[in-house]
Amino acid sequence: MAWPGTSSDEPLTPVGRLLSQPLTNIVIHCIVRLENHVEVDAIKSAVKSSSTVQQPRFCSLLVRDKNGLEHWRKTHIDIDRHVVVINNRLHKAGDENTEEDDDDDEAAVNQYVADLSVSSPLSTDKPLWELHILTAHKCVVFRIDHALGDGVCLRSMLMAICRRKDDADAHPRMLNHKSPVIKGVKGRDLFWLFGALWGLSKAVVFTLLFSVEFVCRSLCVSDEKTAITGGDGVELWPRKLATAKFLLDDINVVKKAVPNSTINDVLLGVVSSGLSRYLDHRTSNALHEGLRMTGVATLNLRTQPGSRVIPIQVNENRLRSRMGNKFGVMLLPNFYHKGGNDPLEYLKRAKAMVDKKKHSLEAYFSYKIQKLAMSLLGQKYAGMLCYKLLCNTTFMISNVAGPLEQITLAGNPVSSIKVNVSSLPQAIIMHMLSYVDKVEMQIQVAKDIIPDLEFVAKCFEDALLEMKEVVLRTNKE
Repeated sequence: MAWPGTSSDEPLTPVGRLLSQPLTNIVIHCIVRLENHVEVDAIKSAVKSSSTVQQPRFCSLLVRDKNGLEHWRKTHIDIDRHVVVINNRLHKAGDENTEEDDDDDEAAVNQYVADLSVSSPLSTDKPLWELHILTAHKCVVFRIDHALGDGVCLRSMLMAICRRKDDADAHPRMLNHKSPVIKGVKGRDLFWLFGALWGLSKAVVFTLLFSVEFVCRSLCVSDEKTAITGGDGVELWPRKLATAKFLLDDINVVKKAVPNSTINDVLLGVVSSGLSRYLDHRTSNALHEGLRMTGVATLNLRTQPGSRVIPIQVNENRLRSRMGNKFGVMLLPNFYHKGGNDPLEYLKRAKAMVDKKKHSLEAYFSYKIQKLAMSLLGQKYAGMLCYKLLCNTTFMISNVAGPLEQITLAGNPVSSIKVNVSSLPQAIIMHMLSYVDKVEMQIQVAKDIIPDLEFVAKCFEDALLEMKEVVLRTNKE
């Protein structure tokens, strides 16, 4: 939709413009399952009265001027235009059972969101977000255009609508990512100087190598074809969603088995093991040991106030600072290994790879490269390069920390929160989000390429349990 420019219009950021292009337009889906019957009016009132919908992006239209440049234009919010209410019970494919069952509920909602993920962009005649209320399934689905903000930003927006279950007046607490800590100079000597120079050298080398690889992947270098490979046009293929479920206690048990490993290391090890298990099941004789399957991960680049737990404040200035997209891309090399190896080897390899990434500025430079491409080539060709990167890699993965305690939406306790995005040219996409004591991984696949998605989810769950069993058995010995 083209509009004449006005002095009050605000131009999109370069990354926002990139995410508004047809090839790279992404809608984020957040599935919130509730414990009790959904009160539609209460949900609408909670959303309408929150500071979230008062933020500039959430009450602005995406418009284009005569030169085709995108801008935000403030408008009036009509909450009824953003809310879609579905009272009828949904059924998963091939199931007409009318009895209520949690597993059937989850499968039906997953299929509903999977259908939305293909060729269902948000209408530009209203601000780019929607709220789908599935009353029969006690579920609310938030649909938010990625141009409004990145995952960390939108997580804050959602939490501003919610409250803690144990304190109806308090907002959820979140765990911020750790920021680099600069230690004092006391006690520094020649050995410290040598270590600092060695660290700087590694940072320069790894940044150069990974940045060159990022550019090559955006142009011509691609993964070998496997049973889980997507490609150009696959984002239009029918999709399917399933959920792999993990306990944080199990992840922490495995994490302690390898010194200095993190939850992200464990999850990446689980993904590596799970994909190898699945490929063993599909085409084990056709694959060579060490075959590479590259993952694409996004990394938040915002400066955050340390690692302490802080409440999310809902004043406009605080939320304004969290708006927009400021993230870089990190390529995660993942390798196929035949079964029979020590399960913890997958974790050790994942940690070694992530440690190299941590010594580089790959995510920061990828962010700058994307902005430079937007400036030099324009949004059309920058979008094509971003799309090519996705076509040349095998999977997308993300992990976001969720609330530390149980929360409520409009006074209704939340039983689970899951997140995923609209379809991409990759045939498999994984998004993980923690909530209290569990982590749920939403796995989205092109079902014509990966027809047995439930088995994929089981491969991931079994991978973690097998790692845990090895750790517990080793501890007993």
